[in-house]
Amino acid sequence: MKITTSAVSLNVEDVETSAAFLTGHFGFRQDLVAEGFVSLSREDAGMNVVFLRRGLATLPSDQRDDHADGVILAFVVDDLEGELARLAGEGVAITMPLREEPWGERAFQVTDPNGVIVQLVDWNAPAAM
Repeated sequence: MKITTSAVSLNVEDVETSAAFLTGHFGFRQDLVAEGFVSLSREDAGMNVVFLRRGLATLPSDQRDDHADGVILAFVVDDLEGELARLAGEGVAITMPLREEPWGERAFQVTDPNGVIVQLVDWNAPAAM
């Protein structure tokens, strides 16, 4: 097997709103758009993000009404504080403030209008003893 592209697909109520959130605040671009569907990408993201409208008839019946609950889109960035300031300056609500975990992860979260959590992360690994 050879994987050529990776994507995460999330069911949401309003595809256009989630797409606008990622394109407007995170620099994604729309690659494919159809009724109830959008595929977004960034050259440096390593994966595409696909939004599907809940209830879409092309989805398997046991998945149609699912929502993206419990999923976190996590992106490792090189200027975490700068991204935090930029997003706050753009009026994006910070739904989890910047925090540092004992294992070296530093992260904060924002949430799109459909409830999709986006987490920005950097790593400050603890020094070896």
